[in-house]
Amino acid sequence: MKKYLFFAVSILVSASLSAKETKIDLNELAQKYFDTMVATQSPGATKKELETHLNLLTEDVGHSHLPWVTDDSRLPNGKEAMRKGMTFYLGAHSEYNAELLDVFTFNHSAVAIRYKNYARGTHPENNQPIEYSQVMMEVLEIEDGKIAVVRKYHE
Repeated sequence: MKKYLFFAVSILVSASLSAKETKIDLNELAQKYFDTMVATQSPGATKKELETHLNLLTEDVGHSHLPWVTDDSRLPNGKEAMRKGMTFYLGAHSEYNAELLDVFTFNHSAVAIRYKNYARGTHPENNQPIEYSQVMMEVLEIEDGKIAVVRKYHE
C-alpha cells in the first residue's frame, strides 16, 4: 500500500511541477514584446526583427490601434495582416527610441504595458516628414503562452 501511495504522490508532485514550468511569466513576456516591438521600429529594422516580434503572436491575433483600427476581431489571417501592415512601415524611421514606463499583469490572461516613444522619419505613403513623441498603452490578451489580442491606446 505504501508503494502505491508513494507512486500516486510522486505523480501528483510531478504533474504539479510540470504545470508550474509551463506557467508563463507575464512580466517576461511583456518585456520581450516591448523589446521586439522597439526593434521593429528602429531605423535598421529588417524582416528578421519583424518575424521575431510576430513569433510572440497567435496566428489569428486580433489587433486594434485606436482611433485608426477599431475592430480587434480575431481572424484566421490576423498575423499575416499584421505582417503586411508592419512591413509597410518597416524602415520608415530615421530615429526611434522608447522607454518602458509600467507593466501591469492581470492573472495569467493579460498584461498591459505603458511606454513613451519618440520617432522621426518619412511616412512611406506620402513621403512627408514625420516626428512625434507620445505615451502609449498596449493591452495584450494571452492565450496558451502567446499574445492573442493587441489593443493600442494613445494617452
